Amino acid sequence: MNDSQQASCSRKPASTNLSEYNIASNPPMLNPEEAEEDRKHMQKIIAALRYYQKYCYARVNKTESYLNSLPKRHQDMLAKYRNHLRVIRDCIDENQKVIRKMLRDNVDFIDMDGSEQIYVAQHDIDGHATKIRRQDMEHAQSTLKLIARDWSASCAEEREQSYKPIIDAIEEFFKPSEFALNEVKILVPGAGLGRLTYELAYRGYECEGNEVSYFMLIASYFVLNLCTEENKYTLYPWVHQFVNNLRMADQVMPIRFPDICPAKNPPKGNLMMAAGDFLEVYKTPNSYDCVATCFFIDCANNIVDFIETIFRILKPGGIWVNLGPLLYHFSDIQGENSIEPTFENLEVIIKMVGFEFLRSQTGVRTKYAQNPQSMLKSEYESLFWICRKPENAVDRIDDSSHCDDEYDELIDGGVGSSSNSSRYEDNYSNGYRNAYQHQ
Repeated sequence: MNDSQQASCSRKPASTNLSEYNIASNPPMLNPEEAEEDRKHMQKIIAALRYYQKYCYARVNKTESYLNSLPKRHQDMLAKYRNHLRVIRDCIDENQKVIRKMLRDNVDFIDMDGSEQIYVAQHDIDGHATKIRRQDMEHAQSTLKLIARDWSASCAEEREQSYKPIIDAIEEFFKPSEFALNEVKILVPGAGLGRLTYELAYRGYECEGNEVSYFMLIASYFVLNLCTEENKYTLYPWVHQFVNNLRMADQVMPIRFPDICPAKNPPKGNLMMAAGDFLEVYKTPNSYDCVATCFFIDCANNIVDFIETIFRILKPGGIWVNLGPLLYHFSDIQGENSIEPTFENLEVIIKMVGFEFLRSQTGVRTKYAQNPQSMLKSEYESLFWICRKPENAVDRIDDSSHCDDEYDELIDGGVGSSSNSSRYEDNYSNGYRNAYQHQ
């Protein structure tokens, strides 16, 4: 790409000094009522994680109870299946051990705001099990699958599909030979378990991940800050999948994590993870040289809010790299509002906000947290694009006087060229920047 396409960062040799691996936090910006609400929310997340074992046992117990009601000859035929249920329980036990370790070692993160440590006693959980929502338990289970996606060798193919195009695009735009990478500020909203954020920081960029889900933040903090060796922990992320299994071994297939240990391989650039709602946390204009979104933009009730916010926080000349589908997570959620523009609509909207398309591609085949051995695998034909905020960009977000004319002009001129080739709905923490960081 030529000089006119580069973002406004200093050009000089990049530093190769490894950063020290420390933990830091920014003071929270919550009033007492918000702080109490946030504390209660964290309690619910911890309760769901601690209740994981009992919740999963209930599913196995139901199957076993039905098995016991079958005729004796059928039970005899299903003897191996009965033993398989015992193996499933053992795998659930092992998963719970890792969860306990994660919560026990996460005290610094859970108590980041300096308030009284949040603790949920097991007898309290047992006594109030009905208060733990089913969707929270499903999120607890999906967290294990997302650990596999981001931090196990078993899901390296998924990361190659989803993260490599983004990393390649950023390295092409902000070439290590031309930029001081530690001065290139990148934001990764919807950072999940933090692997993309880590990979960019490892290459030397200053990278900040943003995540709204405390399930994700607790798990990512554990991997990024507390895991001390490669493949130290074993999980059974597919043990909750009772259907479409070719072999019994496929359901109880283990993964080991982390496949790379951040403690032994610290990033060369600063890395920070910030908690909070993207729209609430990021309001300062002209702050980032690049925004990288992966399986994220369809997590909004109003996707236009996301597009406008990304445009606002990018520096003039900065780029937005996106990869993912248009699942629109709030589309069928009771009590939630949602709009679901097609990509044809979005291309026009992105241009109306002020972006220039540098590259656009459809049909990028990507999986998301799929069991490699399952008889049923979902695959998206994702979208990939690189957009640039012009050097002379004017914020047109509040100026709608010419929107209709501009829309008609873009439609008449044709939509931008495109070459053909269970993310999660989660719970929310309050919008404040309270983060852990490599310095």
